[in-house]
Amino acid sequence: QVQLVESGGGLVQAGGSLRLSCAASGSIFSFNVMSWYRQAPGKQRELVARITSGGTTNYGDSVKGRFTISRDNAKNTLYLQMNSLKPEDTAVYYCYAYITGRYYWGQGTQVTVSS
Repeated sequence: QVQLVESGGGLVQAGGSLRLSCAASGSIFSFNVMSWYRQAPGKQRELVARITSGGTTNYGDSVKGRFTISRDNAKNTLYLQMNSLKPEDTAVYYCYAYITGRYYWGQGTQVTVSS
């Protein structure tokens, strides 16, 4: 059973930066896809960014050019670098991992951006 633990969330002013980390209890090398999702109060969970085992990345339209997803297989860790943060980025951010037929979620980390 893989466990995902997010960290790095917090309170930041608009225009600031944060880096989220998602540490996996096991090797992430074999995961087909790893992603970051977020959910704001009263809204549906939405995809922020995803990265495949081959390194292909995709981003939600609202974060393109501001956020960068990366993975360090040696450290079994997924990252999300968030720059130029906006109040509308305020949400709980979740780490997600998929390997054929199985998927895993982290518990989430709160990101709050003040105006």
